[in-house]
Amino acid sequence: MTSHILLINPNSSQATSDMMHAIARKTAAGRVAVAIATATRNPPMIVNGPQLEAAADQVIEIGSGHGQDCRGIIVSAFGDPGLAALRERVDVPVVGICEASMIEAARDGRRFGVATTTPDLVEAIAGRARDLGLDHLYAGIRCTAGDPIALAGDEKLLGQSLAEAVRECIELDGAEAVIIGGGPLGQAAEQLQPMFDTPIIAPIPCAMERVLGLLPTGCGVLSPVPA
Repeated sequence: MTSHILLINPNSSQATSDMMHAIARKTAAGRVAVAIATATRNPPMIVNGPQLEAAADQVIEIGSGHGQDCRGIIVSAFGDPGLAALRERVDVPVVGICEASMIEAARDGRRFGVATTTPDLVEAIAGRARDLGLDHLYAGIRCTAGDPIALAGDEKLLGQSLAEAVRECIELDGAEAVIIGGGPLGQAAEQLQPMFDTPIIAPIPCAMERVLGLLPTGCGVLSPVPA
């Protein structure tokens, strides 16, 4: 299969990969096939800066190995590990979920915030806004309380905690759009969207739409294909 988008999960959790894959395929809606590759040397959930930096090596390795066999690549960890280096090594579009969601959230000059579970990634996330030239629109980040790994294992509490973080972004920080900041939070992002009038930005669908939009005309988007 050469006419597919490759989604790289820099976290080593297969369950997270399955969830991300399902969201990406749903977004693709038959326009293109989606393949998934899961890191094996990284933690099941990346929760701090050193882990994010270390994840870049395998992202580059996986992407470089598949770059001739796919139409585009998505790096599906919020913080976009290895994104810039991978772009230099392959000849297909490479998109990060943090990058894509921030660009979408800032559309039309909207002030945007991030709601997430990983307080030790606050600086890395703010750095992505600066890298993208969007820091003037960045309203900041609100994090849930408690251990992010434990929280990820409790779907109900995760949803409640993220909803409160979203409300803080809107009511305290003046965010006009709120990103749910994390690849492993993809399912929670979908569940939160109908709860708010303010746009709630889900990173994986943003990245899928962005990479499809970057494909050369006539060679990336297909007739409906099997999921």
